[in-house]
Amino acid sequence: MKKLTIGVLAHVDAGKTTLSEGILYKTGMIREMGRVDNGNAHLDTDAQERARGITIFSRQAVFSLGDKEITLLDTPGHVDFSAEMERTLQVLDYAILVISGADGVQGHTRTLWRLLNQYHVPVFLFINKMDQQGTDKGKLMEELQSNLSSGCIDFATFDQKDFYEAVAMEDEDLLDFFIEHEMIKTQDLLNMISARKIFPCFFGSALKIQGIDEFLKGLEEFTQVPKYLDDFGARVFKITRDEQGNRLTHLKVTGGNFSVKDRLSDDEKVNQIRIYSGDKYETVKEAPAGTVCAVTGLSKTRPGQGLGMEQDGIEPFLEPVLTYQMILPEECSPTVLLPKLYELEEEEPQLHIIWKEELQEIQVQLMGKVQIEILKNIIQERFGVSVEFGTGNIVYRETIQDKVEGVGHFEPLRHYAEVHLILEPLECGSGMRFETACSEDVLDKNWQRLVMTHLLEREHKGVLTGSSITDIKITLVSGRAHQKHTEGGDFRQATYRAVRQGLRQAQSILLEPYYEFRLEVPQNCIGRAMTDLEKMHGTFEPPQTEGNLCLFTGKVPASCVQDYQMEVIAYTKGAGRFSISFGGYEPCHNAQEIIEEKGYDPDRDTENPCDSVFCSHGAGFLVPWDQVKDYMHIESVLEKERLQDEEEVIHSSVYEEEQWIDAEEVDQILNQTYYANQSRKNKWKKKKKSQIIEDYKSSAVPSIKRDPSKKYLLVDGYNIIYAWEDLKELSDANMDAARGKLMDVLCNYQGIKKCELIVVFDAYRVKGHETEVMDYHNIHVVYTKEAETADQYIEKFAHEHGRKYDVTVATSDGLEQIIIRGQGCRLLSAREFQKEIEEESKKLKEEYLLKKEHHKNYLIDELSEEVKNKILKCTKDT
Repeated sequence: MKKLTIGVLAHVDAGKTTLSEGILYKTGMIREMGRVDNGNAHLDTDAQERARGITIFSRQAVFSLGDKEITLLDTPGHVDFSAEMERTLQVLDYAILVISGADGVQGHTRTLWRLLNQYHVPVFLFINKMDQQGTDKGKLMEELQSNLSSGCIDFATFDQKDFYEAVAMEDEDLLDFFIEHEMIKTQDLLNMISARKIFPCFFGSALKIQGIDEFLKGLEEFTQVPKYLDDFGARVFKITRDEQGNRLTHLKVTGGNFSVKDRLSDDEKVNQIRIYSGDKYETVKEAPAGTVCAVTGLSKTRPGQGLGMEQDGIEPFLEPVLTYQMILPEECSPTVLLPKLYELEEEEPQLHIIWKEELQEIQVQLMGKVQIEILKNIIQERFGVSVEFGTGNIVYRETIQDKVEGVGHFEPLRHYAEVHLILEPLECGSGMRFETACSEDVLDKNWQRLVMTHLLEREHKGVLTGSSITDIKITLVSGRAHQKHTEGGDFRQATYRAVRQGLRQAQSILLEPYYEFRLEVPQNCIGRAMTDLEKMHGTFEPPQTEGNLCLFTGKVPASCVQDYQMEVIAYTKGAGRFSISFGGYEPCHNAQEIIEEKGYDPDRDTENPCDSVFCSHGAGFLVPWDQVKDYMHIESVLEKERLQDEEEVIHSSVYEEEQWIDAEEVDQILNQTYYANQSRKNKWKKKKKSQIIEDYKSSAVPSIKRDPSKKYLLVDGYNIIYAWEDLKELSDANMDAARGKLMDVLCNYQGIKKCELIVVFDAYRVKGHETEVMDYHNIHVVYTKEAETADQYIEKFAHEHGRKYDVTVATSDGLEQIIIRGQGCRLLSAREFQKEIEEESKKLKEEYLLKKEHHKNYLIDELSEEVKNKILKCTKDT
């Protein structure tokens, strides 16, 4: 049969487990529906799940739907167990998002939607509890389309003209087909759903078995089975242990197949393949592509790991924001409990069990109070130890904002390894990325693999507070081993030290967790709400009015929220609501305060050394991190690149034959530029888009009044050199000669035009360079300071003087043209500038020749009247 994997997701109490029960009941998998509040749900088999009435662990069930075999994964809805839910997303073919018709789109619903988009999972929506009083299908559809996607479409109207029109509006090609045929092919609908362009919506009541038949029919008709490759591949999404203590690796086969006794991971054999349904399972001998199963015999697998042709998955988005001290009973030794806790960490990687040697305490990272209670019960039941937890502290992260080269050298007597790593920042939320760009001629492949293993095997600490680093790409670019003396552990030491040495050089940034919030308050409480959000260092959208309520949405640091929900209930007299969901990590709002509070000294962290070990006269000696590059044995890769850049003065932009940008393109770029990161800012304090565009257009008109007595011409030096063919050819041979020739040409041009001519050259790559201004004959020459490009210097000059004086800029940089034009300055492209110089030179030459032709050039004509009279008098006397 064709195999599909479908996950069920929802905000807590939306009725997700009840819908799963209804699906299993309607498809004949269970004889009667269980209920969460009765503690007999088929998929909530754990005692704590039944006692609390919530799903804590993801479970699977298998049922048939037409010619398809569906593996249904029921996931936790409570935010404290979101990490368990997120791990299942990487193996889903489709997802069912359950929304309560009584509550609408909640804060956690938006988080789920964002995650489904991140993992590219097609979604079917089931709007539940439509039997409750006050639910309005029309209003709910409007809310779904405005808060989630305009592609949310009611499939109850399938095969009607309005339905096809709504679908066609989500795709231009389909719109053309619909206009001509007034319908859409079923296969096109399937493709639109798979491509996440439309999202089928169904309405009903899972508890009363209403709408489930229509929903199942929709799943059968509008899902398609993915095509799998013949080569074996699998994705691990969960680790558990059964009642006998056997370690189970839960995975989905994404290509080929495997059988019992096959070797899948680290040369380990599969002992058993289990297909689970609830807490029961059946064993099979083979698992073809599309199968979701649990296998025994693998001891080193981890969630997110790719097997066979599959690569490892992306880092999870949802992370714990609090760390707690685990308080053990006096009779329990940490050394005895730690190995057992590490077993739990295998099953729940987000726990992050940490042993703090200096404090002699165990620390655990958790999502919230409910997870604390569950963890306490698990430790008690499984290990017989009663633990408590201290007060939670915020989990900080660190990243960098510049590109550096970290060097690690480890060479005590009879040991040798050197590693060079490039560390560079990534976009916020990217996590850690590790790559290699090292030639095997420089470092053998086996040593490279070893370095990559050491990079991946641990969380690396930052140098501000000792927090874990994130959003950094680390690339192995060079290294060296000794034919006799290098051992595997040498590269571990060199790799760790290279990471730390790089972090010590870089400009580090402290990050803190943020929550996305949704605050609803009565209109008479707007002032209080805005004041609170400002105090909490929150950023928010302009408030929206919904009846008598005012809605605020935005982001706020997790450390500032605390128990704000209780405050909202108090000052709104129960009429307000405050909901939050994890919004990722961003720069800390009080970084210096936290750094001082932590008091972390990276140079005294002996477990994470920044220094390197070198050898001299048969003995090893320690070299501080800031002196390592004076002792290293391999040339710096970054320094070599910098020297090449300075020698060739390669401009950051690629110089092509320039083209002027028309007004429509300017508007488009301005739209993208002004609003690219607007979601991160407080739009309440920003201009409206239309006003900014109008500001730009009004400033760009040519009727600006200036002081005509002062005329400036700014020339982007290297831009012109690379744009003029003769200068570019000369620069390939000798850049100094090209610079000199350009300046001579500009001197001649200035002599003709009599303007203030300034030619600007980049020197921003020269370390420690200050802005240098000098006169060359009749023109001014500027070499920019470190980290300031010629573009930036010219843009600053244009901003300060563009509306006061007659300023012209000669450049072919497209983006610079837009900015300069926005300041009201004139523009000359490189080609036009060259043409104007040639025409002016030609005109001057013609005028000179014309003058010479009409006037004989006698020496006496060039003399002053006084001298001329004296000569004439002398002539007469003689």
